[in-house]
Amino acid sequence: MIIGVILILIVIIILLMAYNISIHKKIENFNNLNQKVINLNILQDFMDTISKSATVEEKINLINNIIIERYQIKYSTIVVYDGTKYIVKASNVDKKHWETLSNLQSEEIFTESIQTSIPKYVTVEGENERLPYQKMEFARAKCAMFFPLYIDNVYIGYWLLEGSMPHEFDKIDTTILEVIRNNIVAILRTVENQKIIESIVRDDKYSALKTGEYLFAEGRRIIDQYTTSTVCMFRITNIEKINEDISRKTGDTVITKICEVIKSNLSNEYIFVRYMGPKFVIVFSGIEKQAVVDFMKQIKEMVESLEIEPVDVEFEDAEDIIAKPKMNAIIATYYKGTALEGVLKRLEEYLDNADKNENAINEL
Repeated sequence: MIIGVILILIVIIILLMAYNISIHKKIENFNNLNQKVINLNILQDFMDTISKSATVEEKINLINNIIIERYQIKYSTIVVYDGTKYIVKASNVDKKHWETLSNLQSEEIFTESIQTSIPKYVTVEGENERLPYQKMEFARAKCAMFFPLYIDNVYIGYWLLEGSMPHEFDKIDTTILEVIRNNIVAILRTVENQKIIESIVRDDKYSALKTGEYLFAEGRRIIDQYTTSTVCMFRITNIEKINEDISRKTGDTVITKICEVIKSNLSNEYIFVRYMGPKFVIVFSGIEKQAVVDFMKQIKEMVESLEIEPVDVEFEDAEDIIAKPKMNAIIATYYKGTALEGVLKRLEEYLDNADKNENAINEL
C-alpha cells in the first residue's frame, strides 16, 4: 500500500518536472520571440529616426536615447572622429566627464579592442575601486563595454556602455549589442551625406541669400513642418547678355536689386535661396499653388520694371544703355516626405530646356 502511494508520488513528481521543463522551454521561446520583436521595433525606430527632419547631431542623440530607454542601459556614449579629434556625438553622461570619454582610444586597456574590432568588457570588483579610464570619479560607473566602430574597415570611433553596478553586464546578450553597434555604424554612414550638405551651405555674396544646399539642410526641416508646399524656381533669362553687353558688375548689381525687391515683398516664413547661377528658388511652405502663381505674377512685374544703369563701364551713348532683367518661372507642388531634390531637378530641367525668349509663370 505504502509502496503504491510512493510510486504514485514519484510518477506525479516526474510529470510535474516534465511539465515544468515544458513550461520553461515555452517561456524561453516566448522570451526569444519577444526579444526578436523588440529588436525589430528598435530597428524600425532607428530607421524612422534617420528619415526625420532633424540635424545630424539631433539624429544621433535620438538614436542614443532609444538605446538607453529600450534596453534600460544606465549610460551610453557615442564618440566619433571628426577629422581632427574625437568628439562626443551623443551621451547621457554629465558633460564634465566628456573630456575623459572622448579620449578612450588612448587608453591601453582598449588598444587591442580597437585593433581587433572585438568588444572589451571591464568591471570593478568592489565599491571602492574604479575603472581604469576613470580619472576623477568613483560612484558613477562600475562596469563598461567598449565597442569600436568602423566604416569600410576604417576606425571612426567607439560606442561605450556603462553600468552602475560591478559585473552588471556579465550575462548581457552581446549578440544583440553587436546588432546595435552595426545599426549605429549604418546610421553614422547614412547621416554623413547630410552632414556634408549642412557644412557646405554658404551665403551668396551678391544676392545675400543662402546657397541651394540650404534647402536640403535647415530649409527642409522648415518645409517639412507642412504636408504640402509650393516650390517656385525662376531664372533671370538675360543675365548672361547683360554681363556680356554691359558688364559683369552690372549683372551682379541686377542680381542684388532683384533679390532686394523680392525679399522686401516676401514673408520670412518662406525660403528664398540662390540655387545656382541665374536660377533662384522660393519655397512657399504650406501654401497652395494657385496663390503662389498670383503672387509670382506680381513679383515678375516688379522685377521686370527694374532699370539698372551700367556699373564700372562707360559708353558713348550711356543714356540708352540700361539693364532690364527678364524672368522665366516654373512652379510645382512638393509633398512632405517625398524627394525634394526630384522636384527641383524637374524644375531646373524645364528652365534649362525652355526657349531663351520664354518669359512667363508656368506650372508643372
